[in-house]
Amino acid sequence: MTLRRVNAVILVLLAVAFLIIVQRNLLNLSDFLHKEHPNAGMILPFESELSPDLRLEVSRKGKGEEIPILITAAEDRLGAVVAAMNSVYQNSKANVAFTIVTMNDTVDHLKVWLSKTKLKNIKYKIVIFQPELLNGKISKDPQTLEATKPLSFARFYLPVYIPEAEKAVYLDDDVIVQGDIQELYETNLKPGHAAAFSDDCDSASAKGIIRGAGNQNNYIGFLDFKKEAIKKLGMRANTCSFNPGVIIANLTEWRNQNITQQLEHWMELNKQEDLYSKSLAESVTTPPLLIVFYKRHSSIDPMWHVRHLGASGAGNRYSNQFVKAARLLHWNGHYKPWGRTSSFTEVWDKWFIPDPTGKFHPVRRHTRDK
Repeated sequence: MTLRRVNAVILVLLAVAFLIIVQRNLLNLSDFLHKEHPNAGMILPFESELSPDLRLEVSRKGKGEEIPILITAAEDRLGAVVAAMNSVYQNSKANVAFTIVTMNDTVDHLKVWLSKTKLKNIKYKIVIFQPELLNGKISKDPQTLEATKPLSFARFYLPVYIPEAEKAVYLDDDVIVQGDIQELYETNLKPGHAAAFSDDCDSASAKGIIRGAGNQNNYIGFLDFKKEAIKKLGMRANTCSFNPGVIIANLTEWRNQNITQQLEHWMELNKQEDLYSKSLAESVTTPPLLIVFYKRHSSIDPMWHVRHLGASGAGNRYSNQFVKAARLLHWNGHYKPWGRTSSFTEVWDKWFIPDPTGKFHPVRRHTRDK
């Protein structure tokens, strides 16, 4: 009996020790999560708007895995967002759910545009971007691109805006999707990679010339390799760069590797030491991404990100047949498809939905764009 009692006491003590260890691990996990998302409280969904006929729509589109897509909506480019979303929605039977990041003064306009048109049945939530999130990370000079385009940095916070997902797609607003977005979503990422991008040296969009920026298809076009902080990284200046206008993100790896915090670190350091190349065009978000994902990202099929349609001479670079065959088109560059002088505007027009408020009007010439 004495031996049995001793064994029982030992078992009780082991059980207590096990419970203590579990409790400590849970506390450590809580601390880790707090460190992983220190700014999470600053960017919360402002409002979620879902179609009244959501159940019917889910039935029509299928009940497969949800495909989360993040896109930003600036007031002066709202027509672009609508066209991009419409192209995604109409070309796929997948269960697509949009997270639309915008500023507070754009919400009402956006909601009217979505609710009064054929996009009324899409699944979406609207999230308000908090500019304070960028305090200490970008210049406050209103003349700088980064100050005038705060929404450009929303892609850095993908896991915060879509906390429930393990994988997501980010799209710039100046894209048109001509293929089934599920194909892009199913892009395979290599083990340990948090994101996939389109390399600027790929065969479909290689050596795009951006007016005012020269040939931006390698790292030296975005970073100042004379700066000590860049030298210490040991990166090769001629490494092929990538375009972050389309991102396939493994959000689990993104969180585990603290990608958001790494990006914020380089934003803060650039503000102090001016690390970016002086030849940057509109690519204010590209340099920190190039640093953090140096030789640590997967690739997107080139036809799923055909770029430089917004550059000068794009109409001569691509044939109509090639543009028609592309799965995703991106008008990165100065000339946008809702403007007067862009190439292939007829492709974009196909997906544009007129603004029911009458505020947004594409600018068009009397003669057809070439």
